[in-house]
Amino acid sequence: MTDSKLQMRTHTDPSIMNPADAHDQLPYTMALPRHLDSGDPSPELACKDEVSLEIAVRSLRSPTGQGRRENQDNFLTVDGLGQARLLWREQETRLRLADWPAGHRRLAVLDGMGGHSHGREAAEKAIEGLLGLPATAGLARLSETLNALHQQLYQEFHKAGLETGCTLVLLEIPPQGPAMLFHVGDSRLYAIDEHRVQCLTVDHVPATHLAMLGLLNGAQWLQQVHIQTSSQISQAFILGSTLGVPHLYAESIDPELYELHEGNLPLFLRGLGDRRALTLEPGWVYLLASDGLWHLTSPQAFIQRWPALLAQPQRPLEELIDELLNILAETIHQQRSLPDDNCTVILVRKPLQTAFRQASP
Repeated sequence: MTDSKLQMRTHTDPSIMNPADAHDQLPYTMALPRHLDSGDPSPELACKDEVSLEIAVRSLRSPTGQGRRENQDNFLTVDGLGQARLLWREQETRLRLADWPAGHRRLAVLDGMGGHSHGREAAEKAIEGLLGLPATAGLARLSETLNALHQQLYQEFHKAGLETGCTLVLLEIPPQGPAMLFHVGDSRLYAIDEHRVQCLTVDHVPATHLAMLGLLNGAQWLQQVHIQTSSQISQAFILGSTLGVPHLYAESIDPELYELHEGNLPLFLRGLGDRRALTLEPGWVYLLASDGLWHLTSPQAFIQRWPALLAQPQRPLEELIDELLNILAETIHQQRSLPDDNCTVILVRKPLQTAFRQASP
């Protein structure tokens, strides 16, 4: 499927139109849902949100200022008071969700397909859909609602004659019990402590398809996915999937999303399914990011610095995320990895003292 548009997600875009012009040429309208209130949270509301999770987020059009001219990434954070942050027409926007259950959180990173027209708009439409989804406490229900959103947006874009999509890595975090992960594409979720970095998602790329077919072993898959850099992708939210067929070169894109799970993943990737419960460990830093964070000549040289940088519980995540992105810009220059891609990062940390409070009588 080397000629398939699904595997032609590039990191350069020679003919990007003005974002406002692109929006105006869409054959449908886009607007934030009316049940939301814009504006910053009041001090009274903000002080009532328990500090049980620390969250920091950044989205950069270009870490060095010399790369992409349009930010086709997007993100969504909804805190325990229903205060939402996102990008809308590349500008950070804050909204309040009505009837959001106290203590429930939702985090998501999306990467519009830069090799396709309207990648930014695809990510924005997915964000608009996520804002309209009620808070969910069960994994089966979360998968059902996100699959339904994918189908709705697929039909909308298909009817408009547009073939585009975005990645999606999402954490749904209820007040009690584990978080829930939903993953499509090659944006990733990492867990970091002072000793190591663990990637908790499997990229939906041709190398993973080859591994599922038994044509790559664990070392070969690791080399192609986490050591080399590639712009190919085999599944995207809205666009659909070429995974799950008995050969690599699919003739068409399946509108259904293909879930990686224990029944179809090779042994060396077991436990890394796309949709699963995930316990957030106190003191660990969880990192959700688009591939602009590691699309480097030598990505592991940068990633292996994360434990020393991010596993500093005494420092606020707001400081750490800025330092991470400053080091990324330096690394891009050092490795001559220009032009750099859009980069969106969410850092999440459950403070260690949270566990102590729960253990106290």
